[in-house]
Amino acid sequence: MMTQAPDRLPRLAITLGDVAGIGPEITAKLLMNHEALRQKARLTVIGDVDVMKATVSRLGGDPALVRRIEKPADATNAPGTIEVLQAGPSLAEVKPGQIDPAAGDGSVRFVTTACALARAGEIDGVVTAPLNKAAMHAAGHKWPGHTELLAHEFGVKTFSLVLSAGDLYIFHATTHVSLRQAIEDVTPARMRAVLRLAGSFARALDRADAPVAVAGLNPHAGENGLFGNEDADILAVAVAEANAEGILAAGPIPADALFPQAVRGKWKFVIACYHDQGHAPFKSVYGDDGVNITVGLPVVRVSVDHGTAFDIAGKGIAREGSLVLAVERAAHLVPGWTHVWKTAQAQTGG
Repeated sequence: MMTQAPDRLPRLAITLGDVAGIGPEITAKLLMNHEALRQKARLTVIGDVDVMKATVSRLGGDPALVRRIEKPADATNAPGTIEVLQAGPSLAEVKPGQIDPAAGDGSVRFVTTACALARAGEIDGVVTAPLNKAAMHAAGHKWPGHTELLAHEFGVKTFSLVLSAGDLYIFHATTHVSLRQAIEDVTPARMRAVLRLAGSFARALDRADAPVAVAGLNPHAGENGLFGNEDADILAVAVAEANAEGILAAGPIPADALFPQAVRGKWKFVIACYHDQGHAPFKSVYGDDGVNITVGLPVVRVSVDHGTAFDIAGKGIAREGSLVLAVERAAHLVPGWTHVWKTAQAQTGG
């Protein structure tokens, strides 16, 4: 990707996530140690100034690097700066590694602030550090996770959590629900919607020639009904309908065959039926080399592909690699995202 003129760089907001976790640390390391990213995007932190100053000091840096701004347009993106838009009261009293409702409330506030800025056209994309669901729930916010909160903030009903590494994209038909609920949620309507979403994303990336492969819900994709009828009655029908609509699709394919094939490059776009079906093999192979994209939103949202890591929070040993990849991927996606959004809207009906 060619370097863009400074006034045309994508404007990205990095939300700190749960400040009791590693979000502040990996954000500080990114902005202190990866100056090349400033040639790809204008970066503004949405979070807490006091927490960032304490984090920079803990890492051996100068807290004077942290600069409070009032709006993204005030960000200079100057080397060595950490420019923070304060969202709500100070969270300086939050202790690393502990579940704290104040931190949970802050993590939601950072996201809703970023979404408001995106709706106002002040930023082009959101990069999210991890939040802690227990802390978020303790603060009274009952969202299953970032993805559902973002969908609510933008008023969208058709969306998907997408894990990505390189040119592999794994869509999820269901995510943060129990396995029992996930099976019930794999409906004909949902499968049609996610196939259209994946197909529209492939088309927007000029990869309409790459089939969308659907993982079987049951072992061996049902084994001709021996292990369940959902694969034949729901997934196979949805795949046939997608092909009839002009979306190249294949499956259902037994998951234990599909994911190794995808890792080796046979499939670029995959649909997992439930959270761990997609997450377990992806994280086993790619670890910190993956990111989480939400497809179906009007603006780019990319996240790290890991949690808050309370066990190492505040120790200075968290790796920022996934956040670096998230910023790079977000900056890469911004220029064409309007096409992604419009294509998805046209195919899914919003």
